[in-house]
Amino acid sequence: MNKHFKLIISMLIPLAVGFIGSFATSNSVNTWYKTLKKPIFNPPNWLFGPVWTLLFILIGLSFYFVWIENSEKQKKVAFIVYSIQLLLNLMWSFLFFGIKSPLAALVEILVLWIAIIANIMIFYNISNKAGLLLIPYLLWVTFAIVLNFSIFIINR
Repeated sequence: MNKHFKLIISMLIPLAVGFIGSFATSNSVNTWYKTLKKPIFNPPNWLFGPVWTLLFILIGLSFYFVWIENSEKQKKVAFIVYSIQLLLNLMWSFLFFGIKSPLAALVEILVLWIAIIANIMIFYNISNKAGLLLIPYLLWVTFAIVLNFSIFIINR
């Protein structure tokens, strides 16, 4: 498989995850989510789409750099952990926006955060730049944990 095809596939996978998750989000963001009390540091709704698109691009590039690496060390484990964290990422949207449960989403996003750290460590061992490209994702999810927790506390 040539590198251009791998790059396209690598980008499409996380972008597809984001697209699927947007179905849960779009149904609630202008209805249920509007009714929630939010902390003063809550970003404007228009910011989430561009931020997540950029993060999904970085996530895809990260995967690409691991995929094209000649070494087979830890690749199988890397692909499994990568898939798990993408699935967890997708699940958060359905828990928070789909079933409208900030508590379930909070518990789940903590597991996602751990999976991202594992993903970073494994990717970094295969390709330094692959691991480093996931740092903005970890930082944004860290912020999302604080935001999710705050929304849960304010609205219970």
